[in-house]
Amino acid sequence: MQSGISASPTLHTHFRTFLTNPSSFALLITITSERLEPLETVPSSTDFYASLPTLTPHLTPTRALYILLRRHPSTHPSPLTCITYIPDAAPVRQKTLFASTRLTLVRELGAEMFGEGMFATEGGDLTREGWEKWEAGLQGGIEEEVLSREERELEGVRRGEGGAVGERKMVGMEGGGGMKVGVGEGVVEALKRLVGVEGPGLVMLRIDANETIALAGVEDVDIPGLSKAISETEPRYSFFRYTHEVEGQATGSIIFIFTCPSGSKVKERMIYASFKKVVMDITSQKAGFEIAKRV
Repeated sequence: MQSGISASPTLHTHFRTFLTNPSSFALLITITSERLEPLETVPSSTDFYASLPTLTPHLTPTRALYILLRRHPSTHPSPLTCITYIPDAAPVRQKTLFASTRLTLVRELGAEMFGEGMFATEGGDLTREGWEKWEAGLQGGIEEEVLSREERELEGVRRGEGGAVGERKMVGMEGGGGMKVGVGEGVVEALKRLVGVEGPGLVMLRIDANETIALAGVEDVDIPGLSKAISETEPRYSFFRYTHEVEGQATGSIIFIFTCPSGSKVKERMIYASFKKVVMDITSQKAGFEIAKRV
């Protein structure tokens, strides 16, 4: 399902100019008034990796952006890479709009021109180190990279921001368009057990292969044991009950800990960031408690 947005005539003109000018490294594109519009062209430096830092001034923590990169010479059959830059702090509607319009952009400008498609959520993804890590993880042919794999990633983000999720057990969450996401067995029950001062003190959630919020583990740990209990290799939503005294009475305050290790894939960071609000809604609407502190 696409967003209904289309490329403006101005973008088509700028794109043709960009293709024919080998000294142009990147074409920046945004969405304005329901149209895909060009922002500016970034000139190339001495080589590809030397040109990557020229993108940094254009990357902000709150604004999504499309970046068409010249990865190969113009004589290459598919010289461009389409980058969808959607930072975690971008507004929810903007995330949804840019994620759901990416295929439209590629197809209207000519899918054959794009060798790969990339999601980025932070400036580090567009450094030499980030780029080499991403390229090392590419699998499959050119067509699969731009269309099939990209379709799956787009669907993951769209579901997290407001789409539907198949024939799985569902829990409705109001917000961002009345989104519905799959919630696995035992998640709500485990969270409810955090209330009070008895029962396990740590509940960890993950996003499984079906993009359902699933139970990753339940532990009875204290503060020093948190670092060992929470995964160091995979993203996690963790809820820790901190037991303390208030006016002589033992009480438990719930601390929300969102961890996303530096080695996590771009797709993982995108999906976990977009599902975070849904997870928080589950605690208040289904588990019956409010978060005292977020870490």
